[in-house]
Amino acid sequence: MTGTHTFFLSAMLLAALPDATKVELKTTTVQAFDSYIRKAEQRIDGGRGTSQYLWADGTPVRKEHVRRGETVVEPWTGNGEIEIADGLIHDWVGAVFIPGANLAEALALVQDYNNHKASYKPEVIASQVLTHSGNDFQVRLRLLKKQVITVVLNTDHDVHYTPIDETKCSSRSYSTRIAEVENAGEPGERELSPGHDHGFLWRLNSYWRFEERDRGVYVECEAISLTRSVPLGLGWLVNPIIRSLPRQSLSNTLQATRDAVAAKR
Repeated sequence: MTGTHTFFLSAMLLAALPDATKVELKTTTVQAFDSYIRKAEQRIDGGRGTSQYLWADGTPVRKEHVRRGETVVEPWTGNGEIEIADGLIHDWVGAVFIPGANLAEALALVQDYNNHKASYKPEVIASQVLTHSGNDFQVRLRLLKKQVITVVLNTDHDVHYTPIDETKCSSRSYSTRIAEVENAGEPGERELSPGHDHGFLWRLNSYWRFEERDRGVYVECEAISLTRSVPLGLGWLVNPIIRSLPRQSLSNTLQATRDAVAAKR
């Protein structure tokens, strides 16, 4: 089956989902996610001043795999999923090492949001900087999620970078708007109201760490996202998007960062 046929089949499957499969993001679900984020950020902040800045340094085996060029992605806890009222939180962390690169090169690539559509394709299909002041960015990305079905999302993000010293920097990215797009790229394209959709992605926070060391630069990201829970009878269709993509997307993002920085060098 060609890529074009696969896309149209995916679009048909998504369009065929009855309106009953659309769900509303509930206040209790948002509150549970926000509570989880507060605890996660306390943990992240608590580790900033320790001697172990990088997650990759947590175990010798993990560090060895990252150092020799592998993309290492693991669930932060359990299987990477936390069940909450009417939703699922996904928490994955990963790391790559880019030999020969430096901190400035890695940051220049990641902060070049206007070109993310080239550096991070095919998952990012459009990208734009809305505002930029110092270490603060507001960006707009159109994301493509493809796993059995194809989902397109219009997303806005606030991103803040925190330089730590000459060799280290961290950043935080918070989604401020996520809208699912029906009939993307077609004459009848339209956005669904955020929080009144199929629930494939409701929130996305990303926590990055960069460190220049060992004649290269380490790049790490912890991605915490919120989706709907799996509806009864539609697990075969929804599970691949909800349960497989959080880990895969993080792995793809880290690999694309490594490859793009290496290519620019």
